[in-house]
Amino acid sequence: MTITFPDGFLWGTATAAHQVEGGNWNNDWWAFEHAEKTPCTEVSGDAVDHYWRYPADIAMLAELGFGAYRFSVEWSRIEPEEGEFSRAALDHYRRMIARCREHGLVPVVTFHHFSTPRWATTGGGWADPVTAERLARFCERAVASLGDLIGIACTINEPNIVALMGHMVGVFPPGHQDIDEYARANDVLVDAHRRCYEALKAGPGDFPVGITVAMGDWWAPEGGEDTLARVRHQHEGIYLEAARGDDFVGVQAYSRTRLGADGMPVGPEEGVEVLDMGYEYWPQALEVAIRHAAKIAQVPIHVTENGIGTTDDEQRIRFVTSALEGVAACIAEGIDVRSYFYWSMMDNFEWALGYKPQFGLVGVDRATQLRTIKSSGHWLGRIARENRL
Repeated sequence: MTITFPDGFLWGTATAAHQVEGGNWNNDWWAFEHAEKTPCTEVSGDAVDHYWRYPADIAMLAELGFGAYRFSVEWSRIEPEEGEFSRAALDHYRRMIARCREHGLVPVVTFHHFSTPRWATTGGGWADPVTAERLARFCERAVASLGDLIGIACTINEPNIVALMGHMVGVFPPGHQDIDEYARANDVLVDAHRRCYEALKAGPGDFPVGITVAMGDWWAPEGGEDTLARVRHQHEGIYLEAARGDDFVGVQAYSRTRLGADGMPVGPEEGVEVLDMGYEYWPQALEVAIRHAAKIAQVPIHVTENGIGTTDDEQRIRFVTSALEGVAACIAEGIDVRSYFYWSMMDNFEWALGYKPQFGLVGVDRATQLRTIKSSGHWLGRIARENRL
């Protein structure tokens, strides 16, 4: 069976600055990696040196057949101290965006992807309303320098993960476990998105702006439907509602969440494959997430992340095939899905889990920084070029 995607459907891959650039010592993640008793298994270090190797990496994407590249600009490089903006850093990211344009790739720029300058995390960090104002000011300054070249903009990457993992689970900065702080962080991040959306729309350029939300499939035992709805709304729904009226919402889905009767997560189902990330092999999560996002947000959908961390490249191809079949089913039913971005372009620093999970379409020897395109990279590049599965 051949599935053809709509004309203009956008195919891309994605990265985040801290995961690939290397040397981002001035943000909260670097501090968290190096802190005493950190939950991080290793430090990011030089990462995959994308800060300097981006010209060849972008050219590689274009040669494979992709039409877009989603990446983030590092706030701590551009504003290393409060109110002090680096012209050199802004010029660097402008060159990255221009290089995408030169290779026919739509540059999709994320303005906050998990990492926050150290100075901006003093006090309450994302539990402090002033952080929303600080990020909006950063967006205003950055878009003034970059906006005329941007193709699509994402305000904040997975703010629900920033709040959950940083302020309740404790495996992201600041490493807290406080349910009240978690609720405050969600409120601040929703406010930050709204402020950043307005700042980006007011700047130069004419490009769609949205937020990306960590989503997935959900399960609860019989009788737990109300609990599931409440937990899902707190994790996904408040951000999907905040996206109403935006140009799009970015759906990012990898697996499912299983809840116990008390609403707390429980482990994978017996008999289901478990991946290096600790969650289930569950490619159908993307279709479920798209349908839910379309229902709640009521705006066009970009699949801004989907992928699998595995050393088995054939498993990667199977996973993405199933996920794309779900995307196609949504489109066939009239849901406005405009893109698919695979996570990630390259194997990279997977936050607290370090370099073990391998999500990349391209492998990297970190001793030499040699890139090796995997069979899945060639496979997905052909799909992107032909616009059909």
